[in-house]
Amino acid sequence: MGLDWNNTKDSENELKDSETGFSYNKNEVYTVRIEDVGTGGEGIAKIDGYTLFVKDAVRGDLCEAKITKAHPKFAYTKLMNVIEPSPYRVEPACPVSRRCGGCKVMAASYEEQLRFKQNKVKNNIEKIGKVTDYEMNPIIGMDVPYHYRNKAQFPIGLDREGNLVSGFYAGRTHVIIPNEKCYLGVPENEEILGIIKAFMTEKQIQPYDEVTFKGLIRYVMIRKAFRTGEIMVCIVINGNKIPDCDELVERLQKVNGMTSISVSINLCNTNVIMGKLIEHVYGKKYITDYIEDLKFNISPKSFFQVNPLQTEKLYGKALEFAGLTGNETVWDLYCGIGSISLFLARSAKKVFGVEIISDAIRDARNNAKMNGIENVEFFVGKAEEILPQYYEKHGGYADVIVVDPPRKGCDTALLDTIVKMGPEKMVYVSCDSATLARDIKYMSENGYRLEKVQPVDMFPHTDAVEAVCLLRKQKQDDIIFNVI
Repeated sequence: MGLDWNNTKDSENELKDSETGFSYNKNEVYTVRIEDVGTGGEGIAKIDGYTLFVKDAVRGDLCEAKITKAHPKFAYTKLMNVIEPSPYRVEPACPVSRRCGGCKVMAASYEEQLRFKQNKVKNNIEKIGKVTDYEMNPIIGMDVPYHYRNKAQFPIGLDREGNLVSGFYAGRTHVIIPNEKCYLGVPENEEILGIIKAFMTEKQIQPYDEVTFKGLIRYVMIRKAFRTGEIMVCIVINGNKIPDCDELVERLQKVNGMTSISVSINLCNTNVIMGKLIEHVYGKKYITDYIEDLKFNISPKSFFQVNPLQTEKLYGKALEFAGLTGNETVWDLYCGIGSISLFLARSAKKVFGVEIISDAIRDARNNAKMNGIENVEFFVGKAEEILPQYYEKHGGYADVIVVDPPRKGCDTALLDTIVKMGPEKMVYVSCDSATLARDIKYMSENGYRLEKVQPVDMFPHTDAVEAVCLLRKQKQDDIIFNVI
């Protein structure tokens, strides 16, 4: 597409592509057509082979984009004006979605979001993982892609005029965009935040200031169990107690479904949200929810998938890929509170779960007992340490190994141990398709073949996507590496 130069040049910011001879400046505006979507949901346009990443643009838009940061081969730009909207562009449900930055692709239709996410998983597997011969299932989306989050953490602060605000940090900043009515969260969030802010104003309680390290209220964490309707509130403070806390608790009790209220004490000057000490001030220490017919107790620090409707589909697909008959020994690594472990245990001979967070393992053991499941055993520690140690000491065996790691993916020491143990199947649940692809490449080079991939949209309107993969061990005389 053609380009629209500003007349003024700033030689200090001018760069030139050595191959094309094309020169460009920071703050110049170009008219471009968005051809594709990047991994972070940003639009991609080309000018004489030079790439522009256009935040907030939608595939098919004809728009004006201003360069904010230039590099020799590409530039980051800001969307200034949409001249001709894409057929995939829609009006975002949330009026602050662009400023907030959490819902990076909300301006695209949901069908377009699903297309982008499926391609993101596929492209990473094929470009990073170097695998092409596998079955890619159509992405599993939501019927109603709103109000699906069962957990939200709202920072509390002051705006420039000194008014109390709550909401979410703008992307790559710690500037709070006021937003209590998040279209991904539950309606009760707005009511609860209103009660807490009114209480703070009345009692003259200041929010925490990250610059001065003064002020009391840092965050409000809210969880809701979708099946039972139970609600948990945990207020994170920079101090030892909340003044007149009993009065605040009394007000919060009036929220329908209020089951658990606690205070997390965090005196550290870090970006870590929750403190180590949690004081329960009302009700139970947990709320209860279900995944299918399995019951789970969820405490303030528990990891529990934030989209319960899609979690059932995700775990169901993981169980399908595992193909258990009741005779298998299974390891579930990064098991959290044991949600996948318990799913597997009902169809396996024995399941071993590993998780680094001790509170989560405590919950996992309690959840197993609560559901009457006895063929599970849980270990506290790093998966990349526990599994190798167990293998060296006991010669650990597994028919199936399931991994659900954090965004950084699996440690090489862990993957190496899995290869040594030689399970027939490895089921990989991933929240980052780039590190998933990296680990698939490692396993492909060590005797495993990627068979199936199932993307699942756990986080509509964001750039994130989950995927479940099945890798199967190949016979020694039938190893074929499908490398590009």
